[in-house]
Amino acid sequence: MKQKIAVIGATGLVGNATVLELAARGHHVTAFARNVDKVVQNDNVTAIATDVNSPNFAEKLKGFDAVVSAFNAGWSNPNLAQDIKIAYGNILPAVKNADVPYFLVIGGAGSLNVAPNLQLVDTPDFPADVYPAADAVRVLLNELRPRRDINWAFLSPAAMFAVAPVTFERSGKYQIGQDDVILDKNGAPADISVADLACAIADDVEKKAHLFQRFTVAAV
Repeated sequence: MKQKIAVIGATGLVGNATVLELAARGHHVTAFARNVDKVVQNDNVTAIATDVNSPNFAEKLKGFDAVVSAFNAGWSNPNLAQDIKIAYGNILPAVKNADVPYFLVIGGAGSLNVAPNLQLVDTPDFPADVYPAADAVRVLLNELRPRRDINWAFLSPAAMFAVAPVTFERSGKYQIGQDDVILDKNGAPADISVADLACAIADDVEKKAHLFQRFTVAAV
């Protein structure tokens, strides 16, 4: 069944791939971006220029079957952690006010467990420059976990996604986990291609498969 799906952050690495995957499946995609000139051109993609911090953002989220947030203020942004907090401080009330049926946040892998009571973001080798933003996303997940006034789900990509060189091949296959880092066949943290991550995102929003859950996906 074709659905009306919105993508926040539609021109970023993950957002762009998600728009492409959803459009290829025939869904009616609304792509929210600051610069609509960068949104992919497709007959069933509508680009809307917007800032998630605008006071009328909730109005723009009404009427969708699902909303995907691939919001990212840029890893080179020195204020990224603060921008994440500010953005979701507006996005979450907007999602609530718009009564979004299913809201999928694309977060990071930092909050995945690598051992009992040890999350990836707290390991000694975790990059210090990435920590503030990764911790901000972890705080976001912890805020979402008890909430039932928002129909949330939270996807953590594989631990090596965007750490290892990014790949774009689409196999359409992936494995799903919950709160632990998925390991590859060699016992190392797994990766996933951008296209297969987008495939997992599209599968999830079509089925609304992880309501009130965090999950992770990795290459098979």
